[in-house]
Amino acid sequence: MESFARSQPIAGADTAPSKDATLIYRQSRWTRLTHWLWAISLFFMLLSGLQIFNARPQLYIGKESGFTYNNTVFAIGAENTATGPRGYTEIFGKRFDTTGVLGWSGPAGQETSRAFPSWATIPSYYDLGTARVVHFFFAWILSTTLIVWLVASLINGHLRRDLAPRIDDLKRLPRDIIDHAKLKFHHTREYNTLQKMAYGGVLFVLLPLMIITGLAMSPSMNAVLPFLNDLLGGRQTARTIHFIVMVLLVGFFIIHMLMILAAGPINELRSIITGWYRTDPPAHDGKSSERSV
Repeated sequence: MESFARSQPIAGADTAPSKDATLIYRQSRWTRLTHWLWAISLFFMLLSGLQIFNARPQLYIGKESGFTYNNTVFAIGAENTATGPRGYTEIFGKRFDTTGVLGWSGPAGQETSRAFPSWATIPSYYDLGTARVVHFFFAWILSTTLIVWLVASLINGHLRRDLAPRIDDLKRLPRDIIDHAKLKFHHTREYNTLQKMAYGGVLFVLLPLMIITGLAMSPSMNAVLPFLNDLLGGRQTARTIHFIVMVLLVGFFIIHMLMILAAGPINELRSIITGWYRTDPPAHDGKSSERSV
């Protein structure tokens, strides 16, 4: 994910004047810093979160769970069969065989019952304590950076100027969808409608919801925010929502990476690493939207 600031060229090593009119200084240092802080934080939170999930690989709806309740909506596990142990994933009572990936995995001859495989968790071996330390450490980095970014973006007008969809953006939405479906990208300074909607959804819906549900699952936060747990339907429901948000963020990341590859990875990576971005020649720029979501 990336935050966007419509930066004008300023003096400095990163913003040396260019003779090429299509090469603009698009991403400020602050934009690039927050982008990579969020990316790194989400990476460690994901893998450590999967390790935490392995300690209880079921999701429920409601305030309580246990053998006497029938509120399981998702589960990963293993069972003994006539052909040996098999891994399974169960969604709303529908069971799928996921042996080798989910439920039962590991090197040949050393398989073990494990929700998510060792290569997808931090640490790779089972260690709930370390996973929680890693998860909470990067969660605080993510939360703090997001709050600072939101305040700064309100003050400098970035939210209103660059992320808030306008009437013209909504009118261009059908064309943006068609262009993306055809892998036809327009490289300009501004965000297109799909980008505004996608980034807005992540920054103002998914990330805040992930933080709120994370707080609701913490027993220590119940004394500070006692209403939060009830507002979300209980700790078990909050945990389920937290997991769903994680899946949606992973989906966003996959689409984001695919669109970057399709739109031109060198140009996109240069933009978020150095700040410089190559736009379309003026004759082809028009008022079209730009690159990938």
